[in-house]
Amino acid sequence: MKKVVSIVLFSALGGAITLGAYKLFMEKPQVVIEKAVKTNPAVVNTSLTNATTASFENTDFTVAAEKTLNSVVHVKNTSVKSVRDPFASFFYGQQNGMKKYSQVGMGSGVIISPDGYIVTNNHVIRNATELEVTLNDKKVYTAKVIGADPTNDIALIKIEAKKLPYIIFGDSDAAKVGEWVLAVGNPYNLTSTVTAGIISAKGRDLAGNVNIDSFIQTDAAVNPGNSGGALVNTRGELIGINTAISSQTGSFIGYSFAVPSNIAKKVVEDLMEFGKVDKGILGVRGGELTNKAAENLGIDFTEGFYVADVTNKSGAQKAGLEKGDIITKVDNIKINSFADLTGYLNTKRPNDNVNVTYLRKGVKKTTKVTLSKNTRTAISTLGLTLENINNSDLKKINISNGVKIAAIENEELKHYGVQKGYIITAINDKKVSSVEDVNKLISNRVQGEVLYIEMMNLNGQKERYIFR
Repeated sequence: MKKVVSIVLFSALGGAITLGAYKLFMEKPQVVIEKAVKTNPAVVNTSLTNATTASFENTDFTVAAEKTLNSVVHVKNTSVKSVRDPFASFFYGQQNGMKKYSQVGMGSGVIISPDGYIVTNNHVIRNATELEVTLNDKKVYTAKVIGADPTNDIALIKIEAKKLPYIIFGDSDAAKVGEWVLAVGNPYNLTSTVTAGIISAKGRDLAGNVNIDSFIQTDAAVNPGNSGGALVNTRGELIGINTAISSQTGSFIGYSFAVPSNIAKKVVEDLMEFGKVDKGILGVRGGELTNKAAENLGIDFTEGFYVADVTNKSGAQKAGLEKGDIITKVDNIKINSFADLTGYLNTKRPNDNVNVTYLRKGVKKTTKVTLSKNTRTAISTLGLTLENINNSDLKKINISNGVKIAAIENEELKHYGVQKGYIITAINDKKVSSVEDVNKLISNRVQGEVLYIEMMNLNGQKERYIFR
């Protein structure tokens, strides 16, 4: 027994000695290097904080709302209408058969200067006999019309006041699809209403709005009464004048539309300086490219403006543009559609220079075009294309005013003998001297109103036509 115990103790002692020797001479010590790594929490946290802050800024509308609310006004339009009472006309004669009544319309407006200049829609103030403006602090003023541009549906009015809060114009060309915006106005006679949405599309062309073809589309709720109100970005800058909604019910169902601020600003500046709006044109006719149009033309491009014709002596002709060219860019604006082209040109004046990038037989070219004055317009309501007449030509035919029919698409007028070269001298007993005059009278036409158009035929005789 003692022998067994001795053997066990000896074995244990030997194992301990062997293990100790291995640890001392054979096994390398495990060295743990404790290295002080200087973290940079500022970099990580700053990046995260900036992203979070940007997100908050894009969704926090309080600053923009505070800047905008007091600068958007309520506009009340009172107009006097005359209607014919058929019974009174029958018993008392045509002169005594007219009845007058007052009609009240509501809309919004945007203060753009501290001394009371306000921009709104033309259809908000159209045919007004009295305009009343109510500020957000409930002060009421009588307004006067400085000028209006029915083509772009923009009007400028003024109240006599000082030190008013106002909104500065932003750059609508720089606005991006997906950007947050606020619509501020007075829907349903509710003052100071703010709704939010994003820009859904730009350069939108609405069917039935032939004169306005470069809307900003947004999903911010806009309802009757919002017309003429502000569309602002998150910095509180004016990027559009709310104008229309797309709806079968007359109320907001998803999308609304605004005239871009760059167009509105140009119109306002023209009205303040010249009392009218001059539009600069390239001098080309054609249409936007689509897949079908490209197939018909035998070309591979589906985006851009195809030049079908170049106006003689226009800036486009002088700059070398030709039939068959495809305009892809004007200055820094990419031209994907007809609305892109006309929308940008609506911000320009006659004699302005623009750089036009175009493709000719697949080769990219650039030229500088000096815009000319718009002297020709198509009036779809009448089925006519009209052009201005210079003073020397007016003297030759011994008349003082008028616009010439350059083309006629109205088959009924053709049937009655109206021809190219006829001269329209008056509409509803109001003389017309330019295509702008005709556009204005047609745009201000009340729905259902009869148009009496006086023309001079090729023999110098006056003719009168009725448009219902």
